[in-house]
Amino acid sequence: MKIAVTSQGPHCGSPVDLRFGRAPFFFIVDTETGQQIAVDNAGGAGAVQGAGTQAAQTLARRGVQAVVTGHVGPKASTGLQAANIAVYGATGGTVEEALKAFMAGQLQRVEGADVRGHW
Repeated sequence: MKIAVTSQGPHCGSPVDLRFGRAPFFFIVDTETGQQIAVDNAGGAGAVQGAGTQAAQTLARRGVQAVVTGHVGPKASTGLQAANIAVYGATGGTVEEALKAFMAGQLQRVEGADVRGHW
C-alpha cells in the first residue's frame, strides 16, 4: 500500500502540514517495498485555484491509496474520492509519527471535506 503524508519538508522528520492541497511536499511510503519518496508540490501549493484537485491528481498518478493530512477542502475531497484515495486525519507531529500512528490504526478516517475551499 502506498501512503502519502502532507509535509512541510522532504524528510520523514519534517512536520506534518495540516493543509492538503497547499502542502509543500507529499512524503510517500510504499509499505510493501519500504520505498520512500518526497514529492515536491510547489506547483500545486502556489496555484491560485485548484490546489486540492491538482494534489489529488498527483497522488493518484503515483498510485497512492491513503493520505494522512490535517484538513481537506471540498474540491480536494471530491478528487480524492474519485481516485479511491482514503483520507486520514492528523493533528500535527512529524511525518514519521503520523506514519506510525496510521500503521497502528490510531488515525480516524475522514469522510468528506472538513474546511471550506481556499483554506
